[in-house]
Amino acid sequence: MVKVAGHELMKHRGPARVFNSEEDAFRAVSKRQIKPGDVMVIRYEGPRGAPGMPEMLGVTAALVGEGLGDSVALMTDGRFSGATHGLMAGHVAPEAFVGGPIAALRDGDTITFDIAKRRLDVELTDGEIKTRLKDWKAPEPHYKSGVMAKYAHLVSSSSLGAVTRTD
Repeated sequence: MVKVAGHELMKHRGPARVFNSEEDAFRAVSKRQIKPGDVMVIRYEGPRGAPGMPEMLGVTAALVGEGLGDSVALMTDGRFSGATHGLMAGHVAPEAFVGGPIAALRDGDTITFDIAKRRLDVELTDGEIKTRLKDWKAPEPHYKSGVMAKYAHLVSSSSLGAVTRTD
């Protein structure tokens, strides 16, 4: 899902800056490590990975505060709200925690948002993505027991509504 309101940017091509949590991404913005033209990738924030698909408002607000709201794009398997400003793709599915293609991304990979063509692309071949994912291992879950662990185990993909399954 791509948000196209609240900004003028309809095409963006830039290097990926990959973060495995919202907190790491926020720290990078706070330390002024994000530059105009970058594409921030925040993964492991989807329904199963977080768990619960948190909103990325803190990071997008920090980008605006640093004057980068119109020059940096963001892609996440987490979610965003109407208060978010800037070019953002959220709800990316399948999410990184289950080995979706977002898990294969590395710093420096070139990502292109093209709103007119309704495209979000990374300049990697399907073979390169497959090779990277062959060596990928899922991170340890945040919760190993209790209600949040049960939720993470039962929740569906964001593409299916991020609802819990009974199977």
